[in-house]
Formats: sequence, structure tokens, C-alpha cells
Amino acid sequence: MRSTGKECKSLFALLLFFFTVTFDHFEILRAIGKGSFGKVCIVQKNDTKKMYAMKYMNKQKCIERNEVKNVFKELQIMQGLEHPFLVNLWYSFQDEEDMFMVVDLLLGGDLRYHLQQNVRFQEDTVKLFICELALALDYLQSRNIIHRDIKPDNILLDEQGHAHITDFNIATVVTKDTQVTSVAGTKPYMAPEIFSSAKSVGYSYAVDWWSLGITAYELLRGRRPYHIRSSTAANEILNLYKTATIMYPAAWSKDMVSLIKKLVEMNTEERFSQLADIQDFDYLSDINWDAVLQKTVLPGFLPTKGKLNCDPTFELEEMILESKPLHKKKKRLAKKEKESSKNNSMEACQLQQHLESLQKDFIVFNREK
Repeated sequence: MRSTGKECKSLFALLLFFFTVTFDHFEILRAIGKGSFGKVCIVQKNDTKKMYAMKYMNKQKCIERNEVKNVFKELQIMQGLEHPFLVNLWYSFQDEEDMFMVVDLLLGGDLRYHLQQNVRFQEDTVKLFICELALALDYLQSRNIIHRDIKPDNILLDEQGHAHITDFNIATVVTKDTQVTSVAGTKPYMAPEIFSSAKSVGYSYAVDWWSLGITAYELLRGRRPYHIRSSTAANEILNLYKTATIMYPAAWSKDMVSLIKKLVEMNTEERFSQLADIQDFDYLSDINWDAVLQKTVLPGFLPTKGKLNCDPTFELEEMILESKPLHKKKKRLAKKEKESSKNNSMEACQLQQHLESLQKDFIVFNREK
């Protein structure tokens, strides 16, 4: 018996409903952090009981700050990625107030948190971090992606201490024949060619490897090699790169110093900027790269178990200071629906138009589909 078009449409709608994930599919457990323009909490999926991290971004704030385009670009990039040393996207969805991204939950904390706890990472630990992050950068490079914000804040550890890159908010996709010229990143970790890109042909993947070198130095020493702040002017930074000499502690092995020097090399032609450069380096000749990729090489630093490796004030902010806490969302949306018909000002109408456009263009994603 042949099915009708109407029956096919009904079946499609049923399948779509089955694969659609929403806010109601998760239990909110606690807040754990802030992203560049969103907040993060731990959630548990009701059917599988699997735990994730959920980043949520208020739509109105994103519109007001002109950040919708960045959210969409991050979603578009992340839905095409899957790697052992990335924080992978599982679901994306929206409701009237927020956009949601549900990603791998990594309970080991970010490297910035551990630096703030005065952890000084041993050389073997940093050596493994470099290898794991090099594999992640090589994967991104194979997908034509420059992350542009490699730093301790954006490297999360899992419970075993393995490193994962997160936050693709300012990542960009490049083509073979073009280089990037826009200035983006976190100043203390940005490569020289980014600051001078307006005067030259631009920059490419090598900027991420420079950031990796700065990060490795900071993990070993507890501070960065150059004294640069977010307020430091670009011309001052360029001058600093040209005139300042990086100091390497005598206790560091000559091999580690040589590796970091090759990562923070001013000349992009001589800088280590691909996996092959790292793999061919004598200091890393003992590395079993397949074992690293399979996560069977154990890190020297193990995050504290049975404890959330993050700032506990995030929970207080969410529950007490946040004007629109996530745990009160259902009641708030019901109240908002009643009040929306009363407000018909010009400003409210324009905002509503933007919200409707965002609602229509938002990228829904489900890795399980």
C-alpha cells in the first residue's frame, strides 16, 4: 500500500519532533563559568542521564551588542568539528530568551583557574599539553580554521588532565589563497603579524602556534614572557617584540627552551606552525603520537577529583545577582507572554523584529541525529 504525501509529511514532522532537543530535555545542576558573552552551567540530559556543559546567551543582549553574527559563526564552525582535544558541540537550540550550546563537560577546570591557584606545571606535563594541543591545531588547520584565541582560559582539562581547546567565538575560516587581516584575539597572546597585518599581506595558521608558545611559557613560569596588557597599544606591543629579550629560567631544560623559542619565533617562515615541525623536533622524538591521540599517555598533573575546578562565585552570581536566572526560566517566560501584548512601542517593535529574524536564522544542531 502506497503512502500519501500527507502521511510522509506527518512522518517527517514526527521524526523532526523526535530529534529536536530543547531546554526541557535537561536538568540544570549548577553554574560553573562565563564565556565571552554567555554563561555556562552543568546540565544532565533527562533521558540518557549524561552530563554536559550548557552555554546560554541572552538574545536581547546579543542583539544590543551586535554579537549575533559571531554566535552563528561559532555554531557553524563547531557543528563541523569532532576531535579528542576539542570541546565538542552536541546540541544547539533556542527559546524566546536565549540561545543554547550544549558541549562536552570537562570537570578538570581551565588552565587559567589552575594558574590562579598557584599551580606550577612540571616540564613533562607541559610537554604533553603541547603535543595534545598541536594535534588539535593540526586538525583545525585541516579544516581551514584559525582559532585566534589560544590561551590558558580557553584550554579545559578533563578529569584525567588531558587538554581541550574551547571557545570558537572569534575563530575564522580561511581559504588556500587568502590570509586574514582583521585584528582579533587577546593581546598578550597575539602574534606580531596580527598587529602589523594592516601594513602587510595578513596572517594565517602560524598565529595559533605563537599563542601556544606563550601559553606553554606561562604554564611553566606562572607569568607570560612579555609584559602586555589588554590596554597596551598595538605599536607599543610591536616595539616590545622587536626590542625585548625573553628570559628563560636556568632550571628549564635546553630542549624545552629551544621548543618554546621555535613557537615564539618572530619570523613566520621560521616559526613552528604545523604538526610536522613539532613531530620532527628532537625533544619530541620519544613521543608515541598515536598513544597521545588515544589519550593513553597519562598527564603529570591530575585535577582534584570530587571538586569543581572553578570559581564558586559563579553559582552565587547565577542564583542571587543574575536578573534572569536560568532556574526560573519557565515561570518567567509564561509571565513574559502575558505582558508582551501590552508593550507596542517603536523600540519594542524593532527589537521584536530582530528577535524574530534571529529565531528564523538560528542553527539547530543535534550530533545524535
